[in-house]
Amino acid sequence: MNSTLLMYIVRGFILLVCMPVHECAHAWTANRLGDPTGKNAGRITLNPARHLSLIGTIMILAVGMGYAKPVPVNINNFPYEKRKKYFAITAAAGPISNMIMAAIFVFAAQMVVLYVVKTGHYSETVSNLYLILGNAAMVNISLAVFNMIPFPPLDGSRLFTAFLPDNLYYKLLSNERYMMGALFILMFILHRAGISPVSWIAQKVFYGLSALIGLPFGL
Repeated sequence: MNSTLLMYIVRGFILLVCMPVHECAHAWTANRLGDPTGKNAGRITLNPARHLSLIGTIMILAVGMGYAKPVPVNINNFPYEKRKKYFAITAAAGPISNMIMAAIFVFAAQMVVLYVVKTGHYSETVSNLYLILGNAAMVNISLAVFNMIPFPPLDGSRLFTAFLPDNLYYKLLSNERYMMGALFILMFILHRAGISPVSWIAQKVFYGLSALIGLPFGL
């Protein structure tokens, strides 16, 4: 498959599938835990138009890095003694949804391999299907790994800061909007320097997940 075509298929997949599922998972989980803010904003949906940011979408199409509109969460709607815990669970729902999708696509890719082994039929169409499924899995794993970085306002920071004293916790929450720009600048600098820890970790996770899901096929 033409590499440029594959690149835009992957970026379109991020915009139309990965990000909507990720953000919907946040809103759905928050609602289940007692905060209907995301639900009331119409974010429990897989409609990309409800989740995509204009600037973030342009960035993804242009350079492969961008963002969706954050799901609004009002932690005051959670039980007081469980606010940090429930906020962390809500945050974790996004990356978990990406890992579930990654597992589904890895399984589908393994089914393609099984089809080739059983039938002996191999074609360019089959090869392209396997390539697309593998890239779909890798993209979801990369999104999960990136979002688990413990840097505000990424999802991983919710898990890390849940263990902080309340005064530091709420101080970070009130200032995290200034940190997103710094994070993207740092990621861009690392990318230009050829340093990509997210890609390295994502590849290891991909290989591990493929090996695990592939065990029954090996039998």
